[in-house]
Amino acid sequence: MSSSSKNREMMSEINIIPLVDVMLVLLIVFMITAPLLYRGMDIKLPKAATNNIKPTERKVLTVGKDQAVFLDKEEIGLARLEERLRVLKGNSPDISLYLRADRDVPYGIVVHVMDLIKRAGIAKLGIVTEPASKKSS
Repeated sequence: MSSSSKNREMMSEINIIPLVDVMLVLLIVFMITAPLLYRGMDIKLPKAATNNIKPTERKVLTVGKDQAVFLDKEEIGLARLEERLRVLKGNSPDISLYLRADRDVPYGIVVHVMDLIKRAGIAKLGIVTEPASKKSS
């Protein structure tokens, strides 16, 4: 009777070595086939006489804690902001503008700056923020 109970104990254990072997084979297969998925057909593109597509121009508008306004790295005042943005819009109609405002800047100032951006005719506006930090619970 002791030999039959010993066999039952041996059968109840799970042998993971074959599972690891299968996983390694699958890993190798995926490593070989993955680069093949990204290959496209070999084609020869036709030549064109037109200019390359110009990427949209991106500018960063920064409002500092002291309410100083910078366009990229150049300081401009709120009084000149709308005029300067109109010139940018005229030079590059598809301009994208990113607004960075210090968290201590009063909300009303940020809204006023956004209003000036809208009046200048710039439709593509992004607001730059920092990603929220994950708090451990």
